[in-house]
Amino acid sequence: TTNNYETATELGFIDTTKLESGLACGTEYTRYAWAFNGCGHSSPVTLTQSTLTFTCGDSMTVGYVAGVAPVYKTVTYGTVSNIPGETSKCWITSNLGADHQANSVDDATEASAGWYWQFNRQQGYKHGGIYPEPSWTITAIDENSNWTAGHDPCALSFGCGWRLPTSTEWTNVDASGNWGDWNGPWNSALKMHAAGYIANSTGNLYVRGIWGYYWSSEQAASISGWEINFGNSNCGVSNGTKAHGFSVRCIRD
Repeated sequence: TTNNYETATELGFIDTTKLESGLACGTEYTRYAWAFNGCGHSSPVTLTQSTLTFTCGDSMTVGYVAGVAPVYKTVTYGTVSNIPGETSKCWITSNLGADHQANSVDDATEASAGWYWQFNRQQGYKHGGIYPEPSWTITAIDENSNWTAGHDPCALSFGCGWRLPTSTEWTNVDASGNWGDWNGPWNSALKMHAAGYIANSTGNLYVRGIWGYYWSSEQAASISGWEINFGNSNCGVSNGTKAHGFSVRCIRD
């Protein structure tokens, strides 16, 4: 962070990336990088970038690393506001971790589904249809807690006020949009689709292309959390087992 080779951090052989978190919005940052070998080091390369103030409607590109995300990956998300029921909020328009927005309400591809999270756990899971990545190890969750900021995958992905929707916000968009079945969320500007879920007991993937399950930030009980789910004949907010893996959409005030 300073133009001083002697205080720099060695990243290792051929490692040319470094992930930083906790940056402030609308702030310019400068970093310095050197190459070195046994003969000495280069002059510094100066890297300057600004965390620009965000305007809803802009796209956001996130570079993920394994740990919180299941794989190394770069994803670009669209954003939208004026969603009936929560018109002042900004939302992402594809599932967290998805390569792109779904192509249809019954899109059963992994690329459109994105990743799945267990309630108040920061680790996301990718599921190609055979097994989850990383390995599925948590089969039960029993704790008295909503999602915390330190585990919220929206805050970890985007920072700067992004979070999971509350159960009230899901209820509001469900009611105001007259979401009676999966056509409601799909025909909205959110383009939510049936991404299925990962079962807590086995880590198996179920009903992708048939049902969609999306977490809220609030628990219903110590073993269950509020979520919105929908299929071709139903849509509503209910409670789901915390240890299931459900999809995530993100929201910002």
